[in-house]
Amino acid sequence: AVCLLRHGGRTVDNMSIISWFVRGFKYVYGLRFKVNGRQKLEVDQPCVIVSNHQSILDMMGLMEILPKRCVQIAKRELLFLGPVGLIMYLGGVYFINRQRSSTAMTVMADLGERMIRENVPIVPVVYSSFSSFYDTRTKLFTSGTITVQVLDAIPTSGLTEADIPTLVDTCYQAMRSTFLHISKLPQENGAAAGPAVQPAQ
Repeated sequence: AVCLLRHGGRTVDNMSIISWFVRGFKYVYGLRFKVNGRQKLEVDQPCVIVSNHQSILDMMGLMEILPKRCVQIAKRELLFLGPVGLIMYLGGVYFINRQRSSTAMTVMADLGERMIRENVPIVPVVYSSFSSFYDTRTKLFTSGTITVQVLDAIPTSGLTEADIPTLVDTCYQAMRSTFLHISKLPQENGAAAGPAVQPAQ
């Protein structure tokens, strides 16, 4: 209701309201976020934020570091997730239909072209493991602290399509190493070492 009254409908400007609202839930659920490197997102140019995905708790973590006018990309299924879908819609989130690969590829291709045109860097953000307080089977969690680490920007200036595999591997390795470090997991633990990457610009 506040989003509708203040900004009149679907717009990325609503994210400032939504992030304030979502951040409040951490006190209800006994969650705390320790953010390192927040200043790396305080830049006067566009960037693409990629983060590892573990559960819906990621959304709370994202709200802790979300820059102003940050446009997010999410799977279309979330649009139909009741109040959550409505909130994301009002926040200007772009929904990708993963069942229609052509539509998803068009959105990502447009993003890629903008990255090349505007020399948009990639900024990886890593959330520490939730495993000590989150049960993936029951979807229940106890109180705990999540470390959020903002990594150094990875430049894309001068890169071509042929450089994409190397760029992806660079991002993955940096995020994997950081995930293991801030989660205090052993480097050889492959089962916990694979943070999935989901983009959010």
